[in-house]
Parts: sequence; structure tokens; C-alpha cells
Amino acid sequence: MGQKSADRLINGVTRRATGEVPLKIGFVGLGRMGRAMAGRLSLAGFDLVVYDAFPAAAEPLAEQGVAVANSLADLSCGRDVVITMLAEDAIVAEVATGVGGLTESLPKGAIHMICGTHGVQVIEKLTADHRFVGQTLVACTVLGRPDRAADGKLGLVVAGPRQATALLAPILEVLGETVFDAGETPVSSTAAKIANNFVLGCAIEAIGEGMALVRRYGVDPQLFHRILTDGLFDCVAYRAYGAVIAEEAWERVGATATIGLKDARLAMEAAESASVPLPSGNVWRDHLLSACARGEQDLDWSVMAREEFRLSALE
Repeated sequence: MGQKSADRLINGVTRRATGEVPLKIGFVGLGRMGRAMAGRLSLAGFDLVVYDAFPAAAEPLAEQGVAVANSLADLSCGRDVVITMLAEDAIVAEVATGVGGLTESLPKGAIHMICGTHGVQVIEKLTADHRFVGQTLVACTVLGRPDRAADGKLGLVVAGPRQATALLAPILEVLGETVFDAGETPVSSTAAKIANNFVLGCAIEAIGEGMALVRRYGVDPQLFHRILTDGLFDCVAYRAYGAVIAEEAWERVGATATIGLKDARLAMEAAESASVPLPSGNVWRDHLLSACARGEQDLDWSVMAREEFRLSALE
């Protein structure tokens, strides 16, 4: 949808320019990505209320003047849209359908916009659950690290009923640099994101294997990174993750190894359900399993490359 001017963004004109009533937004899940996204919406001038099960997670936004709800029911009151950015299937299911959750507390006609990466089964179930109570689920999976979220440069893969996705357009313009229309079935967004994470995980694995090979021959990893990104692989993934791997800067966390392992499992589960073999996925998953077993679960998920370094006797 392209970038907007700073004045348009900060003053929230994206919505007001149409003459329509501004959307009232609730946001649940204030980890690194969620906090960056919610901060972006606040900067754009939306009517925003946030909630996290861990109150400390909301403190940075509260200090910026963002309203903080005490419960999901409190957050849902009068909201047009609730956005969730949560890590686990069980958590998003509880937020949506648990006691005091969205299906109980959101007004009829409201939209639940799911931005986290979840399994296809839970998205299909929640789509039906929201429909049953007169609400709408839209899946809007995100592509990018938290720093890109803060700058409004995410890729957004959106799928849901046309009327609902049209209403969400002002939000999408603020959060994303590129919006991909995945159709009217929410699970299509989920499948696309799972497959994207699979390809990215395999790319990180390949970078690690390449780095291990050149290091065994005494080649400077920084030089190899430049060869990759100044040549055929000049893209965000190779620039960002190649730099982390070349510098062994595992503490520069975008997504943790725990999150990466969850994504690997989602990919393998989706593949098994659809009878699609993903042989590369086994290596990706196994290296993340090993990293987590070594206590590296809170490091960046590119730490899977370190497993290749260990196998190559470089550590």
C-alpha cells in the first residue's frame, strides 16, 4: 500500500480522510513484536487499548499514554477490532474462547485480527467460533522483525471476508509496507506464513552451513556475508540473518529459538496433515531442538547455525 507521510501517519489522517468514524482498537500480546505494532498504532492516533497477561509488558506503552485494560472483558468493551499477537495456539484459543474472552466479550459484528503464527487447525476452529457468535476472524500474519514493525515496514498476509478486510485497511496501512491479499479464507494467510517461515528457516540453516564451510578454509565470515548480499542474495533475510551469523551475535534477538522451534513444528504438522514431504524441515527443526537443549532457547533463532559450527568442529 506504500509509505505515508509523517504528518498523515502521526495525525491519524488515514482514517479521518475518508470521513468515517475512527476504529476503536484493542491489542492483546505485548512481546517484542506486539509492543512495536501497538506503539505504531498509538503513534498513528488510533483509539487504542492494550492488554497483556503480564502487566509489566504494558508499562512502556502506558508511559506513552496508551490506555491499559485490566482484563480481556475490559479491553473488549466497545471495540471494533481486537488484534492479537500471541506466541502459542493454546494462548490464542484461551484469549478467544475462554471465560471472559473475545467470543464472550466483543460486540457482535466486531473483528478479531490474528497476527501471530498459529496452526491451521486452531485458525479453522476459531474462524467457526467467531462466526457462531456473529463476529469475524481475519488472519493477518506478519513478515519481518520487531524493528521493521516499529517502522511500519512489515509485510502483511491478510485473509478474511472482504467487508472485514476493507474495514481494516487503515490499520494495515499503518502497520505494513506491503500487503498481500490471500483471499477470504483466514487459514490461507496461516498456510502462507507457515510456508514462508519454513523457507526462511531453511535459508538460515543454509547460511550457517555455508559459513561453516568457508570458516574451515580460513575465509573471513564477514567477507562471505558480503559475497552473498552483494551478489545473488541481496535481500532482507540474508542481510539481517547473515550478519547475525557472521558476527555470531546470537543475543541480537528478533525471534527466539523457542519461537523458531514452534514455527518448525507448525510447518511439519501442516505438511503431515496435507501429505507434503519437507525433508529440509527435519534439519531445521533438529538444529533448533539441539540449541534449545543446550539452554539457548532465548537467543535469536539463527543460533541454529551455531549447531552447524559445532558439528564442523569450529567450537
